Amino acid sequence: MNASELIFVGIDVAKETLEVAVDDKSKTRCIANAGREIEALVKEFIPLSERIGVVLLEATGGFERQAAAALCAAGLAVMVVNPRQARDFAKSMGYLSKTDAIDARVLSHFARTLHQSAQRERLLMKLPDANQEALEALLIRHHQLVGMRVAEGNRLAQSHPSQHKSIKAVLKMLDRQIASVDNDMSGMLKAHFADKLALLKDFKGIGPCTQASLMGALPELGQLSHAQIGKLVGVAPLNADSGRHKGKRITWGGRTAVRSALYMAALSAVRYNPVIKAFHQRLIAKGKPKKVALVACMHKILTILNAIVKSGSPWNPEHHKCA
Repeated sequence: MNASELIFVGIDVAKETLEVAVDDKSKTRCIANAGREIEALVKEFIPLSERIGVVLLEATGGFERQAAAALCAAGLAVMVVNPRQARDFAKSMGYLSKTDAIDARVLSHFARTLHQSAQRERLLMKLPDANQEALEALLIRHHQLVGMRVAEGNRLAQSHPSQHKSIKAVLKMLDRQIASVDNDMSGMLKAHFADKLALLKDFKGIGPCTQASLMGALPELGQLSHAQIGKLVGVAPLNADSGRHKGKRITWGGRTAVRSALYMAALSAVRYNPVIKAFHQRLIAKGKPKKVALVACMHKILTILNAIVKSGSPWNPEHHKCA
């Protein structure tokens, strides 16, 4: 079916509502961002599935997940894009005003453009399996609890003595919860991801949290090229050149949880992993700033891990050569 005959749906997501546009010119409609309303929308779209090219939603702090997952599970082609990409597209097409209705129509227009691009298949949403979804949820909870513990620890340092008892009680409770969540993550890793982790066990610097991040938040590990996986995570240096101007290479975007885990892994690997340590020392000897060298080590670690999982062979020091 030609693109001109297809329907491209844009859905602007808010905490409580979904603004739905079936093209970039028609009137939009607003529904609740809740179970029954989403189920009704899915049932409405299923008979039109052969005519729907793409359903496009913005990533909105997780509020888009229920609708995106339901639409994807129904067999529809779903994409979830970064809000900055959508807004840049809107400006480039002359949509200067911003309302929920306008945003939904912009997403419909953007969906048509992405459908016709060479990146269509890569951008389509793929549902994680239940184990990956549960592991990622535990990892998110771990980070939430650690953040709360840091906040309480900071309060303890500057609080009145009369507050110490309460703060210390909360700290003990948070420690117990963190230990409980970490124990659940460890159990899931052993039960459902043992085969992949066995390949990585001899690579020094990859601790339990990094393992959970890779298994839960990066299911593409081992399925993409080293360039694609680096850009996906946000550790690949991106050019910023124009004419005679040669800008600095920078990294940005990507999956925050995985990137944070790789940062901690790199801090350990530059001390204890011979391959990464030597690589880090070479960069420092060339005059690279320490932070640049550390990000390069993160990229190197990710590239090696991707090569290990792709090859299906346990880690050995020769992997960094093929990576």
